[in-house]
Parts: sequence; structure tokens; C-alpha cells
Amino acid sequence: MSESPDEPRTTVLHDVHESAGATLVDFAGWLMPLRYGSETAEHKAVREAAGLFDLSHMGEIRVSGPQAAAVMDHAFVGFLSKTKIGRARYTMLTGTDGGVLDDLIVYRLGEEEYLAVANAVNADVVASALAERAEGFDALVEDESSQYSLIAVQGPRAAEILAPLTDADLEQIRYYAGYEHTVAGVPVLLARTGYTGEDGFEIFVKPAEHATGIWAALVEQGADQGLVPAGLSARDTLRLEAGMPLYGQELSPELTPYDAGLGRLVKLEKDEFVGRSALEEASRNTRPRRLIGLVSRGRRPLRRDQQVLRDGEPVGALTSGAPSPTLGRPIAMAYVDSELDTATGTFTVDVRGRGEAVDVVELPFYRRDT
Repeated sequence: MSESPDEPRTTVLHDVHESAGATLVDFAGWLMPLRYGSETAEHKAVREAAGLFDLSHMGEIRVSGPQAAAVMDHAFVGFLSKTKIGRARYTMLTGTDGGVLDDLIVYRLGEEEYLAVANAVNADVVASALAERAEGFDALVEDESSQYSLIAVQGPRAAEILAPLTDADLEQIRYYAGYEHTVAGVPVLLARTGYTGEDGFEIFVKPAEHATGIWAALVEQGADQGLVPAGLSARDTLRLEAGMPLYGQELSPELTPYDAGLGRLVKLEKDEFVGRSALEEASRNTRPRRLIGLVSRGRRPLRRDQQVLRDGEPVGALTSGAPSPTLGRPIAMAYVDSELDTATGTFTVDVRGRGEAVDVVELPFYRRDT
């Protein structure tokens, strides 16, 4: 992987992506596949069969030691000491003011061992915050991001494609669980997690160099089952349809988990954690804003920062927007005033000075059959 400070970093799979004709872009300091061909085709493949993603730009921070559980409870809003070994939990790291510094998944690997998986843009922030918050505890924080590759196979055929390549009984791996297994003969952490709204698996590969063989094995195994490599563009539309927040858009240091409608993640029954006082106060107050879903009646794209209007008056702004391959029309998420009555009035989005009619809908836009 490239380490030049003047150029984006590349993953172990960089040459594989180039050979596959991927369009590569700088994302959070990494040169990553945006698409391999048609982003719509990649999106539909994940919904109907399976897609293969390189997520090696994500950050992996290990916390271990006799007081690892205490560190996690102190550092995050969740009650991570109650997470069972082999299970994972979606949680948030907040500042002392309650603002979200990152949303992430934490895996409990052992009685005294956790792996926190951070968004690429926040990997250094999370690693630094955990090191600072672990001071005074008998625990070790190690940023192992450079040692890992991360591959995701997502879609209704993901288990069928992966099963012949692993020693794991995939039927026994529950959603939000992760265990040490092998894939294509390589020891990995195999987790049933993802960011697409579909069933699927994330494969944590350490050492990172072993990812090339695993990727090739998955491509070969899935060739006759509709598996295609998929890039960041499809990943974004998939998560948007599934109503999943994106850091920097639906989540930021200026927003608390309560603002994002994710107050359920905050465990105020814990006596102490960073940001607790601010979040306890936020829990007692009326949220100033809430997140809603919008589906366009037309075809013009809905994009971030466009204004939402009700009866011609501004009431909020889009945080994410894109054409939905599944619904066949543009969709968006937006923050509006929490007291706004969305059941009445005419809603539009200002698209280059012209109002685009939209319907307010419940999130998520898409929910897979279970």
C-alpha cells in the first residue's frame, strides 16, 4: 500500500481494481473504486444476487487488557461490556458536548479484547480518542488499520457464494456476530454485518496481503451466481435506500445521536462515559430537528444541501440524495424542524430554483425480505 503523504493511499487490491477497469477516486485519503462499469448494475446486483466490495480504507483499532471492557464503556455511548463474546454492536463515539465523532461497529473478540471498526475519514480521530480515553486503565489501544484488508460480500446470494470457501457454518452465524474462521484457506475474522440493507458478510483479513487470494476466490465462486465487484457509488445508494446514516452528512460533531433519531444507542444507565452529561440533557430536551425520508414524484436528481420547502417556505435541507435503482425515482434524507407537521401541506425540494414535488415517507425506503 502506498504511504506517500502527497498521494492517496492504495489498498492491497489496487491492482485488481485497475485490471477490472474500475474508476478510482480519492476518498478520505484513499484511492478507491467508485464504479467498475454501471453503478446502477452494481446496485441491482447487490439487491438481486451479490456484490463484492473492497473496504480496506476503514480503520481497525484493537483494545485489549484486563480493563478493556471498562475502557469501551467509558469511551462509547453503548454498554459494550454487556456485549457477548463473538457479537458486534453498532455504537457511537461522542465528544464531551455530545456531538458525534464517529459511528462505528465494535466486535467483542474475547473477554479482554475488542475491535472497533471506524469510518475511513475518522480512523485517526477514533484511534487518538481511544488512546486518550484509555489513560489510567489497564488496557492497550493499538491502531492496526494498516495491518488489515476488509472485503465485504453482500446480497441475497452472499451466503451461498461464501459457503464453499469457508470452514464456518454460515447458518450458525447470526446478524451482528463475528468469529475467527477461514476463507479460501486464510484465517480471518468473519462477520455477518454490512452497510447495504442486505444479508452479507465482512471479511477482516490480517495480514492484509492475503486479501488478493480471497478476492479472487470469491470472484471465481460467484461467477455463475451474479456476483459483481461494486464500488463506492453503489454502496452509497444501497445504504441510502436502507436509511443508514453516513458520517459527514446525517452525522457530525454538531449533531448528537438524539438529533439523528439514534438516541436508543445512548445508554444513560451507565454511571459514566465521555459526553454523558451533555447527552443526558439532550435526552430531556425536545429535539430541534428530525430526519425524514423524501421520494420525488419527478426524475430530477435530489442532492445534498438542497432546500426542503413546505407550501413554499423553507423547512430544512437534504443531507443525502440520489436516484434509487430499486424504487425507480430519486430519494433523499433531510433534517427538518422536529415540530413540523409532515402529514399536511405540499412538500417540494428546490432543485436549481425550481420546486420538485416530493412525498414524505417513513425510513427506510427499502427493507429486504427476511
